[in-house]
Amino acid sequence: MARPKQQRIDPRTVEKRVAAPRPAGKGGAPAKQRTRGRSGRPGGRPAAEARPATLGTWIAGARPQTLVLALAAVARGYGAASPTFGPSLADHWLRGLGCLVVAVALQIGVNYANDYSDGIKGVDANRVGPVRLVGSGRAKPRHVLIAALVFFGIAAVAGLLVVWKSGQWWLLAVGVVCIAAAWFYTGGKRPYGYRALGELAVFIFFGIVPVAGTVFVLSSSPARPGTVNAEGWVGAAAFGALATAVVLVNNIRDRERDKATGKRTLSVLIGRIPSLVLYIVLMVLPFGALVFFTLFYSNAGYVFFTALVAVPAIVIVIFAKTPRELVLALKLTLLTGLLYGVGLGAALLFPPA
Repeated sequence: MARPKQQRIDPRTVEKRVAAPRPAGKGGAPAKQRTRGRSGRPGGRPAAEARPATLGTWIAGARPQTLVLALAAVARGYGAASPTFGPSLADHWLRGLGCLVVAVALQIGVNYANDYSDGIKGVDANRVGPVRLVGSGRAKPRHVLIAALVFFGIAAVAGLLVVWKSGQWWLLAVGVVCIAAAWFYTGGKRPYGYRALGELAVFIFFGIVPVAGTVFVLSSSPARPGTVNAEGWVGAAAFGALATAVVLVNNIRDRERDKATGKRTLSVLIGRIPSLVLYIVLMVLPFGALVFFTLFYSNAGYVFFTALVAVPAIVIVIFAKTPRELVLALKLTLLTGLLYGVGLGAALLFPPA
């Protein structure tokens, strides 16, 4: 019986057959690959292949809209110092500028530090709001960390200048605590921002410290320590409430996502309704404090017009159904803080003749 003629197999033919595309299924997509993303990999394009960050992306990653809080806090502190120190306050403009640089640099530093820490922990993926450099894969974690450290360094240098001009060297310890608080908000093995302490930290380090600290520094000299007047303490508490409202509405927006990733913010801990009530209280308290200022400074009454921005923010937070609506509320809350801080600072700095 004759054996069938064996066909010689060409390896190059096999490679071509393997590489050839599979027959298309319904809709023209390969039958076995329809669930794949545009990059040809399951789940779509990985973060490592994201478009590299541009200068505009880095600026957006610094979250410049949050810098208004630093500006408003220092303006509020400068204005609070004017009733006590009068015309001599103009001689301390360099200290005031140093306080502003410290506040702004710390704000940028903590924004980059949060981006880095949340990004490497995987809790920033697909988050609504400002761009996340690490979470989106547009920047390497190491580069974002370096950016955070650079701005912390700028804050430290400016703080050293302020301490030198005021002569109160113990304030260096306060600066160290501020930088440590900025880093451990989301950094380290046990970030306190994940344990419902973020709002309290913001009230202290972005409300009390910058406002009362500015008043103290402006009133200090190498010969004697400064003081913080009633305007400084009341204004610091009022502005601290607005700064806390900013981080609270941000956490209300991300509550479900934070819960899913194990991030226990205050909003996750107490629930949606108590979070809404607390937000309303934080937004209303500064206007209660404003009554105190109008008793002594008639121009302070104009700051009540800030309510034209605050009330829509409250309404949106109460009735919002989507995270994007809360992004608008966040912007209005930031604008409220800016108008309140700068407006009240100007009212105290420039009283009517």
